[in-house]
Amino acid sequence: MNAIGPNLARRFRGFLPVVIDVETGGLNAAKDALLEIAAVLIEITPEGLLRRGETHAYHVKPFAGANIEPASLAVTGINPFHPLRPAIDEKDALTRIFKEVREAVRRHGCKRAILVGHNASFDLGFLNAAVARAEIKRNPFHPFSSFDTVTLAGAALGQTVLAKATMASGLEWDSSAAHAAAYDAERTADIFCKVCNFCQPSFAEAEQRAKSLGWLDDNNGNGNGNGSGNDADPSSPVADENHP
Repeated sequence: MNAIGPNLARRFRGFLPVVIDVETGGLNAAKDALLEIAAVLIEITPEGLLRRGETHAYHVKPFAGANIEPASLAVTGINPFHPLRPAIDEKDALTRIFKEVREAVRRHGCKRAILVGHNASFDLGFLNAAVARAEIKRNPFHPFSSFDTVTLAGAALGQTVLAKATMASGLEWDSSAAHAAAYDAERTADIFCKVCNFCQPSFAEAEQRAKSLGWLDDNNGNGNGNGSGNDADPSSPVADENHP
């Protein structure tokens, strides 16, 4: 990572945005099955523009006793018990995704990941519920903060539905591929990158103000002006797990 050039740690105050999409057996994160999960990494160009990175996606076996609503399967088209479905256990899927996310967090010099989702509270709720069921102790994602592309797309594009926001942004939408975690996560990543890139001029201005206020220095994008990266300011726009 180039500490003085464009980097994701500097762009998002030490947080690495990672797009997550889940397909489920219902709306209740505590009771309904997690059936698919996809994570899309976000990268940054030397010019400071965001772009979609690698996708990591898995079919997931319903946990023991999970509820599955027929109406949800009608929307997603998933057959959870198809003999040829290459599904793995929740813990295995999360472990594989978290390994990629932690490596990306280290590579970009970030503190931790932050979930990006379309209706992000839904995805974060199912992610946190699966983490609890699997008893995973090292979750790289912030437990409650997120970026929601519904809000971003509504503000920038005047559309809140993922398909319409995608097309309004000038990108193509394939209805036959929708409601698969990987496809929806990739389109969500495209929207996130496009809206953030729209905001690049305002970010550049704000970064200069942050430097003048002593929040940043030229060697660290997350720090309090001393290069330590220890920004515990309670008025910060994104809550830190240890300093909410």
